[in-house]
Amino acid sequence: MPEYETILTEKRGDVMVITLNRPERLNAAPPQMADDLAVALRNLDGARAVLITGQGRAFCSGADLQARGGASAVSGGDVSHQALSRHYNPTMVVLSELDVPIVTAVNGPAAGVGCSIALCGDFVVAGKSAYFLQAFVNIGLVPDGGSTWILAKTLGKARATQMMMLGERISAEQAESWGLIYKAVEDAALMDEALALATRLAAGPTVALGSMRRTIKLALDGSFEQVLAAEAAGQRIAGGSADAREGGRSFLEKRKPVFAGK
Repeated sequence: MPEYETILTEKRGDVMVITLNRPERLNAAPPQMADDLAVALRNLDGARAVLITGQGRAFCSGADLQARGGASAVSGGDVSHQALSRHYNPTMVVLSELDVPIVTAVNGPAAGVGCSIALCGDFVVAGKSAYFLQAFVNIGLVPDGGSTWILAKTLGKARATQMMMLGERISAEQAESWGLIYKAVEDAALMDEALALATRLAAGPTVALGSMRRTIKLALDGSFEQVLAAEAAGQRIAGGSADAREGGRSFLEKRKPVFAGK
């Protein structure tokens, strides 16, 4: 398994656990962290689900404004544009197009691009001390990392505008009540709950779950007809999988299916 400068990776059964690993900077993300994350997501070593969390007291406090080449309010718009175009944005695309489910375990502040990474999870589980923050307005910048799309699609215009234009913290429990995240849990239970959920997903029909990820994404923008066509195409692929055959046999035999991810 590759070694990385800014993240840790560990295979736990069929789950790839990726830990953002700059705790001394509250896991602030330099361009290198975005690059490391993208490489790790392309080298899952057969993992059937991904769990992303942060080391220490934070999930990710945003792009590292002090990092060489990082997006910054003081380094000029061209530098920020370059960092986003070459590093952060490509990684967000990799996250969105992954063929296996993603769980994020948010263990503290998730701010700026860290908020975007946290919310990329199909299931976002947050400790009750965690919060989500779009801090850009406080330093004269605009939201990035896909957060405008994610928040508007998830929350609607009014609450997305509130988060982006007021730059206020949204607690884990408030985020759950808004439907922004899957669940807020006690801090001490966070990793156990997130890993149990990721393990459950990893034991599921991987081909079908990957198709669901793609179809849900299309449903946020595409027409009804496009989604119908995508569902039919996905059904053709999933229906030819070994897991679908196992699902059919287990139904007839009145037992719990054992999916192999194929």
